[in-house]
Amino acid sequence: MKSRKLKHTRRRATILTAAATSAVAGVALLPNWNAGASTAAEPQVDAKTKAAFQSLADAVFTDRTNALVDQGRHRGKKALAGRFSGKVELSSGIGRTEDAARKQLDDRRNRLASNGEKYSAGSTQVTLDRTQVKGRTAVVVVTENTTLTYAKVTGGEPGTTGFQAHHELTFRADKQGTWKVTKIRETGDSYLAVNQLAQPKTTTVAAKTTTTTPAAPRAAITKRPAAVPKKLTGGEYDYQAMAAYAEKYWTNYNPAYPNFNGAGAGGDCTNFVSQALKAGGWKHVPGYVYDYTRWFGTADIQSHSFIGVNEWSWFAQNSKRTTSLANVYQMDIGDVLQVDFDKDGSKDHTMIVTSRRNGVPYLTYHSTNTLRRSVTSIISSYPNAAYYAYRT
Repeated sequence: MKSRKLKHTRRRATILTAAATSAVAGVALLPNWNAGASTAAEPQVDAKTKAAFQSLADAVFTDRTNALVDQGRHRGKKALAGRFSGKVELSSGIGRTEDAARKQLDDRRNRLASNGEKYSAGSTQVTLDRTQVKGRTAVVVVTENTTLTYAKVTGGEPGTTGFQAHHELTFRADKQGTWKVTKIRETGDSYLAVNQLAQPKTTTVAAKTTTTTPAAPRAAITKRPAAVPKKLTGGEYDYQAMAAYAEKYWTNYNPAYPNFNGAGAGGDCTNFVSQALKAGGWKHVPGYVYDYTRWFGTADIQSHSFIGVNEWSWFAQNSKRTTSLANVYQMDIGDVLQVDFDKDGSKDHTMIVTSRRNGVPYLTYHSTNTLRRSVTSIISSYPNAAYYAYRT
């Protein structure tokens, strides 16, 4: 957004007096607005203002997290972000947007509870990555790290789930020098954190007609299907090693591979899952990068099937390294779940199972970086998507 240019007249005495007062107080000089006239000075963004930007961002995303927690202490209380006033605060429009977001997250919490999942506590921390100021506009980029504690509904849940997300907040300074948030947007390659409400990004791939690109059958999402036991040890692949790799690098990326976040076309999700499969024993199949019957990935070169959602599916089926499961709840450690959010026939996201408790698979993935999110939570957030479950 371009800065607003203001016609003004200067009053030398006013400027000098304000500057002297500011110097004594040790604070940044803010514009002195008078009826029909303004100073030339733009509001300054010092370290204290940046800290206020960060605190408000932390409050916004903490409010979203609190809406998911199954405890009454947050109910009926004013949102943390709504308590900011003065130098930094929400605009009225963003305030209404966040009110609506928390109501939607309340609904998501209730859907989860009806499916047997609750969170007993949540913790969100926001760090300030950078601030860019142009006139009366400040664009603030932050990273959110959130941890949610699973309530012991069945007694077998993992301890926690967590995710890391990236956001951009736009602030505009008004005539009084108050910075107000006018826009909040996600900046990752996908919108798959449990407290995010934006629609997931989708991909479109031209349909293939050759026999090397089979169509995977959809998996049902009903609970308590017939069991399909998996031998986790003593076989060709080390499924525990797959899970260990994914849980080690879910947020701290392995520098031995490229990071495709920010590159578009789905981000880093399939690249990450392929790395985990490779750590558990999947061998390279060398060849041309665009040949979907080949599979390989290093720091320097990767086949399309190593990093592409649909291409991975074509390779996995054609190579017989996977079989399709009839239901997502049949997945076990090392199995892979893919999602077609808009049901257009092109898969959009890839995840790997790193834990299974009481018949519920828990998924770890990139884009958005996430650890041990239950398949129940994924389905509750995207009940109309198409799901594809692969036994590896």
